[in-house]
Amino acid sequence: MLEARALSCVREDRLLFKDLSFSVDEGQILQIEGPNGVGKTSLFRLLAGLQPAYAGDVFWHDHAIASIREQFYQQLLFLGHYTGVKPELTAFENLRFFQKMHNPTQQQDLWAVLAQVGLAGYEDLLSSQLSAGQQRRVALARLWLSDANIWLLDEPFTAIDKKGVKVLEQLFLKHAARGGRVILTTHQDLQLDNQMFSTLSLRKPAPEQQYV
Repeated sequence: MLEARALSCVREDRLLFKDLSFSVDEGQILQIEGPNGVGKTSLFRLLAGLQPAYAGDVFWHDHAIASIREQFYQQLLFLGHYTGVKPELTAFENLRFFQKMHNPTQQQDLWAVLAQVGLAGYEDLLSSQLSAGQQRRVALARLWLSDANIWLLDEPFTAIDKKGVKVLEQLFLKHAARGGRVILTTHQDLQLDNQMFSTLSLRKPAPEQQYV
């Protein structure tokens, strides 16, 4: 399982959260919720191994992720606030580059994948010519090509319409049904299978605990 054990996070001497523990089993969709500034994005960076925790650690199959970084990253797809889309490539070329890097034997129809995220007709435009929301959609299209077990998604529904949200919800359920894990933040009210879906609420520490 993916497990956070007694995580504490400090930013600029301010305590965001303390002694946070939870696990995500296979087939589970977990929504991290809480007000702005409570540390949701910082938590995602800890879960992705992009920054060390002030205290505690993240474990993958009972191994600290720092000790098995290569194996862990093979099982992780992380979409944060930065899309990772190459501006000098078209939407189609970006997706083809991702496929060749991560799943070269997969025979997925990339044109159909881009249509799924509402980019039909934009496939041959340079990504630098796309809006921020459209670039976000290019990044989300990677989900259809990913064999990673853990999908770590920070606000994946940004700039996505209601139809697109439904499409992504069904993709999350499909991923969970085959044993995958989805961890996400969103302000949307999700319509998901309760047996697969759960929430974790982050709360600001008491005033006397906010600084270290």
